[in-house]
Amino acid sequence: MPSSRHFFIAGTDTDVGKTLVACGLLRAAAAKGLRTLAIKPVAAGSEQTVDGLRNQDAVMLMAAMTEVLPYQQVNPVLLEPPIAPHIAAEQASRRISVSQLTGVCRGVMLKPADFILIEGAGGWRVPLNRQEFLSGLAVELQAPVILVVGMKLGCINHALLTAEAIRADGLRIAGWVANRIDPEMLCFEENLSSLKALLDVPCVGIIPYLGFADRDGSDVARFLNVSIL
Repeated sequence: MPSSRHFFIAGTDTDVGKTLVACGLLRAAAAKGLRTLAIKPVAAGSEQTVDGLRNQDAVMLMAAMTEVLPYQQVNPVLLEPPIAPHIAAEQASRRISVSQLTGVCRGVMLKPADFILIEGAGGWRVPLNRQEFLSGLAVELQAPVILVVGMKLGCINHALLTAEAIRADGLRIAGWVANRIDPEMLCFEENLSSLKALLDVPCVGIIPYLGFADRDGSDVARFLNVSIL
């Protein structure tokens, strides 16, 4: 594993399994004896719990990482409605900026850990406000990207456009994960083979369709190879 110990988890779209893959990576890294941390800088969608409003993705990350952080550091910006973050922020009269998120993430990244994940929201070009995108955070952090590809019809186009945008932003794609989100996808192996050739970066893992069998990443971990990152 190279000296870069932090990675940005990006997806080809929303609901492609970024959090599940992130949890799997955290558990796979922990199995190798690494101390792990994760950050969900912006989350839209929350539930009321005994501890207050919580985002399920952030809670899952906290359960999967080895080190302990307060919720507010794992998920510094929590927006209640499950809609686009910039719209939710506008409705709540809040402003989210890349510089604000960068400061919080860098604070966490100073903590002792061997493997740190920063999970995005939605796809690569999710707006934070009328001028900035969440992808700008990955650029500021100079974080290598792990791309989660939701395997379904259209995934090749989505993956290649996302990879093109990541590279245009000057970032390295450390690897990609194929996550089968459509159990009925036709020509799965052919699509997988095309993606391997066209993306031309290491495939960290191929996750079969698991449905709701794995909600914490423990099963996903066995399909992932963190050693190649």
